[in-house]
Amino acid sequence: MDAPEEPLPPVIYTMENKPIVTCAGDQNLFTSIYPTLSQQLPREPMEWRRSYGRAPKMIHLESNFVQFKEELLPKEGNKALLTFPFLHIYWTECCDTEVYKATVKDDLTKWQNVLKAHSSVDWLIVVVENDAKKKNKTNILPRTSIVDKIRNDFCNKQSDRCIVLSDPLKDSSRTQESWNAFLTKLRTLLLMSFTKNLGKFEDDMRTLREKRTEPGWSFCEYFMVQEELAFVFEMLQQFEDALVQYDELDALFSQYVVNFGAGDGANWLTFFCQPVKSWNGLILRKPIDMEKRELIQRQEATLLDLRSYLFARQCTLLLFLQRPWEVAQRALELLHSCVQELKLLEVSVPPGALDCWVFLSCLEVLQRIEGCCDRMQIDSNIAHTVGLWSYATEKLKSLGYLCGLVSEKGPNSEDLNRTVDLLSGLGAERPETANTAQSPYKKLKEALSSVEAFEKHYLDLSHATIEMYTSIGRIRSAKFVGKDLAEFYMRKKSPQKAETYLQGALKNYLAEGWALPITHTRKQLAECQKHLGQIENYLQTSSLLASDHYLTEEERKYFCQEILNFASQHSDSPGHKVVLPMHSFAHLRDLRFTPSNAVVHVGGILSVEITVCSQMPVPVHVEQIAINVHFSIEKNSYRKTAEWLTKHKTSNGIINFPMETLPFSTSQNSLPALELYEMFERSPSDNSLNTTGIICKNVHMLLRRQESSSALDTPSGVALEEGAHVLKCGGVTLEPGANTVMFRTQAKEPGTYTLRQLCASAGPVYFVLPHLYPLAQYDVYSQEPQLHVEPLADSLLAGIPQKVKFTVTTGHYTVKNGDSLQLSNVEAMLILCHAENRAVIYSNTRAPATGVESNMLGMTEAQRKHKDTQKAGHYMATMDHKVSIECPWSIYSTVIALTFSVPFRTTHAVLSAGTRKYIQVCVQNLSELDFHLSDSDLVDTRDGTDLQLLPLNTTSRQHIYSQQSVFFVWELMWTQEPPPSLHGRFSMGFRPASEEQLSISLKPYTYEFQLENFFTLYNVKAEILPPVGTELCRTGSLCALEVSITRLSDLLEVDRDEALTESDEYFSTKLMYEVVDNSSNWAVCGKSSGVISMPVVAQATHRVHMEVMPLFAGYLPLPDVRLFKYLPHHSAHSSQLDADSWIENDSLSVDKHVDDQLDSSSSKSRGSVHSAASTEHKGLPMPRLQALPPGQVFNSSTSMQILVIPSKDDHVLEVSVT
Repeated sequence: MDAPEEPLPPVIYTMENKPIVTCAGDQNLFTSIYPTLSQQLPREPMEWRRSYGRAPKMIHLESNFVQFKEELLPKEGNKALLTFPFLHIYWTECCDTEVYKATVKDDLTKWQNVLKAHSSVDWLIVVVENDAKKKNKTNILPRTSIVDKIRNDFCNKQSDRCIVLSDPLKDSSRTQESWNAFLTKLRTLLLMSFTKNLGKFEDDMRTLREKRTEPGWSFCEYFMVQEELAFVFEMLQQFEDALVQYDELDALFSQYVVNFGAGDGANWLTFFCQPVKSWNGLILRKPIDMEKRELIQRQEATLLDLRSYLFARQCTLLLFLQRPWEVAQRALELLHSCVQELKLLEVSVPPGALDCWVFLSCLEVLQRIEGCCDRMQIDSNIAHTVGLWSYATEKLKSLGYLCGLVSEKGPNSEDLNRTVDLLSGLGAERPETANTAQSPYKKLKEALSSVEAFEKHYLDLSHATIEMYTSIGRIRSAKFVGKDLAEFYMRKKSPQKAETYLQGALKNYLAEGWALPITHTRKQLAECQKHLGQIENYLQTSSLLASDHYLTEEERKYFCQEILNFASQHSDSPGHKVVLPMHSFAHLRDLRFTPSNAVVHVGGILSVEITVCSQMPVPVHVEQIAINVHFSIEKNSYRKTAEWLTKHKTSNGIINFPMETLPFSTSQNSLPALELYEMFERSPSDNSLNTTGIICKNVHMLLRRQESSSALDTPSGVALEEGAHVLKCGGVTLEPGANTVMFRTQAKEPGTYTLRQLCASAGPVYFVLPHLYPLAQYDVYSQEPQLHVEPLADSLLAGIPQKVKFTVTTGHYTVKNGDSLQLSNVEAMLILCHAENRAVIYSNTRAPATGVESNMLGMTEAQRKHKDTQKAGHYMATMDHKVSIECPWSIYSTVIALTFSVPFRTTHAVLSAGTRKYIQVCVQNLSELDFHLSDSDLVDTRDGTDLQLLPLNTTSRQHIYSQQSVFFVWELMWTQEPPPSLHGRFSMGFRPASEEQLSISLKPYTYEFQLENFFTLYNVKAEILPPVGTELCRTGSLCALEVSITRLSDLLEVDRDEALTESDEYFSTKLMYEVVDNSSNWAVCGKSSGVISMPVVAQATHRVHMEVMPLFAGYLPLPDVRLFKYLPHHSAHSSQLDADSWIENDSLSVDKHVDDQLDSSSSKSRGSVHSAASTEHKGLPMPRLQALPPGQVFNSSTSMQILVIPSKDDHVLEVSVT
């Protein structure tokens, strides 16, 4: 192959932003292969493993293949990676040994010698095999011989650096396999070269960065080095890694600027402190701004140049990463930080230049984002871009103010010169935007060209920004822009347009509680209202500002004087009233009523004292302070007597009013508390403290927008009430702070008066507090005198003197001299009066009195009937006595019922000892007092003398305590036949133990009762005998029970009833006996009950024998023996006690027919119950049993016991102890 006569220029096959691979050898061969190679190389990704533990990534490799020239090889110290050839490939398709030895070998040798001279070890030899040439050449060696020679001559131990590519232009499986092997080798070698060279470059860059504290270190040089690394990552399409490099440069430069502001400045920063001469904004429409890059490389760039270039590169990478909204966020941060950095570095900036740069930059970023996003994406991401719109609006406004485009007269010559200077700093429009109709350059130039153009652009921007803020819910920001717009309208003498925006901003600030913005907005609003001639609104806003402590004292006095001036100038026109809310003028602190309960009668005097705290900075003279009073009569006003009102009114008469809350204080109080926490940031290397601060963890709760409410609007339209009831006080001067105002009124009409409205007037200006809360009321009553009678103790006791209080409520009636109360009472209730009492007693029936206390003796005869004992419980019996009282103010009598309680409860009982009878009377003291008892007596109220009562009480005087009982006993003695009944009356004297001497004698307490059939007719005696042959009873052994029933008297009148039968010799009556052991000590064997015919003859005795078995050992009480009178079934006065109590009888039964038909169980123990229905015989009339009165039967065996010993064969001994 003949060599060319002259070298060809390097061929660049692809774009410059790809890794460079040189191609030596047969260029025509490579040219034929290049299309396939460039298409196949980036198709398969490769895993790129990097050092320092960085995560591996899959990358697609592309290369820029250029012709090999020695000039392309890097020289010593060259840090440019973009022009660095990462791999060198030698192409040959030699298949002839002679040709190889003649030309190819020498060419390969020269190629490798050049690479070795430049220490380049990344190379590859590609031998292309072509079948067509093999057919034309008959004397060629096999392919392997040429490859082996090349490997032996040049590869030595790196045989993999020589690879064969078979028929690359054919479409066969062998060709595809050859291509796959070649591409895999090529990708592997490229990655190895990348890893090695990038690692070395990063180490060199890191070493250079560590020298930044040394003198002579240049940030611009370091910038170019690290940007080279970013270019390489971008070249490999690793945009995230490339962005990291620019972010590190950004952070490093920012830290140096901050240190410079703190006094620790680097020498190289002086290059960036040169005055700003160009402010043409950001350039984002081309990937690399080579002009600014060259300025940085030559260290001639200003701060704005560096920031603009750096952000342009970040923007390009972010757009590659499809993160356009982060571009907007970073742009806003950049613009704000640049303003601060220029101040820190004390860079000289012409007035308005920075505003131009910011305005152009904002629009450039917005247009760049709009160019890569559709309208739907932009509308849904307004939250990211609205900040730039707002910032551009703010800067355009500043430029308009600076260039005189907002003034009323328009710009002057100085303003025009300044505008020319600013436009000259923009320079010529850039070529990439020259054909754009709405480029930032054209917009700014047009806006500064005339007043009309500026107004158009500024209003368009402002309205667009407000609409965006509103659409995303940032109402506060929208109102802030509107406030700037209002200021613009005020400058343009259009206050009617400004008012709407100021009111909206004020409403939002009030809702969210921003105190200082509220004050500032109100000042602007006051000026606007003054220009519009809105007198009432202006005075209202002035009153709010006069009481605003966020203003200076002079400003507050100015607004206060505005109100006073209006009041003095318009005092002659009474028809025109200006009603303003009082909360800004003064605060009602408290209100005090005299009398304190705020209750007066008709004609009485009521005083109302209020404390008003003036919030004005100077003393204010008001012509009148008035309280409007609402009068009402309730439906149930008859209940509101003086006593009722006194109990239901406050005692101190003071009503405290809460401080009138400002409209935003409620919002602030409802916010959650701050959650502040300390924050520490420590160095990861030595754990030293780097920074510390405070972080608020609930900032999202504190800064969220509060919902607006109509209640938070500026109060307006306060109604001034006009009524007939008004409390007035004239000529009052309110000093700053607390002031006391007194009102006096005379009550005329009864009812409830509610203080509704407080009003202070100064000329035509009325400061009104529309509602007083808490409610302040006073009551006027017209009440007839009333009389109440109540005991001084808890209750009145019958029979003893007690004090009763008469309470006269005079109401509106005036007591005259000689007025008296006349009391009429029953004879059973005496009214006592001491000599020193003012009451005069004429008789026991009529007693005029004017005193308040009297002694009263209830129930002259404290007595109890026997029927009262039926009342259950330990409650005292009561009785009512009525008192009629005649008053001088009424023609009607007042009837009052007094309830008296009997202090004692009395019971009686009959006791028997054979035929001897005793009467026991029990007296129980149910009251809380102690009494002395004396002269106890019991008499028979009948006139008979055959019955005597012999007292067995030893003492004639006894002391009875509260809740204690005392017993009295008498023995009954009779000389003839016992009487059938006894009518007894018990009486005793009593007096309270606490009073030794009484002025009057008390009547005794009496208790009456009646006894029927109380004498003894039968004596019952039971006896238990042990078994025959034993001395004592044993448990489990049958013992004999003998019951003797003895008649003690002959026929008496009480025996004449249905059970009495008459025979030839004597009268007899039927009795039924029953043996019952309720203590379950005995088992009754055989019949336990029976009916007997008992002769009605004195000492007639009937005996019954039966067997019982003791169940326990010990002294056992005998079983009980009960007697009943056995009555025929037709007896009208009998009552059936137990259906089976008449079933059992013994062999002595009189009624033989009954015994034959009735039977019972052989034994019966405690608790056995037989129902009547179980033994009822159909068709058989049931007899009746009548219990004998307790006094007619005497059981002489009561309380007797018998010894029972245990049986010998018992293993368990049970002993009954009674």
